[in-house]
Amino acid sequence: MKQVLTLYGVVLGALAVAVATFGVAEALVLSFGAIALMALMISGTFLWLWQVRATPLALGMSLSWAGSGLTTGWWWAMQVAQSTVLGPVAGVETVALFLFLSLLISGAVLHFSVIQGTFGLSGVKFLWPVAGAVSVSFGVLLIL
Repeated sequence: MKQVLTLYGVVLGALAVAVATFGVAEALVLSFGAIALMALMISGTFLWLWQVRATPLALGMSLSWAGSGLTTGWWWAMQVAQSTVLGPVAGVETVALFLFLSLLISGAVLHFSVIQGTFGLSGVKFLWPVAGAVSVSFGVLLIL
């Protein structure tokens, strides 16, 4: 549990740095883009685990992560398409949103950590898809 709380703190701290560096709206676009991409990668992995009959729970996990990824991805795509990025956002709602996004991102990172063992990997290699998702999301943010 200590490692999970540390991970959550690190993610929350990184989002705070993103807010301070880029602004609230841009940090939200970055966060939603990254978690949408991570959720869809996790969904695909669970679909594969279901296909190879690794666990009966994998199909439900695949659907849950797909729903999360598509929902947040839709919001992200709409913000990118409008290029207005959120407009004014402030207050307790924003803080709550970043708390929840940090929780969702931490869950995704933990999933990648567990999934890497399925592929026979060890160490911090599971951070590559996380870094890839953040990089793609950041690239889209730079285009705006």
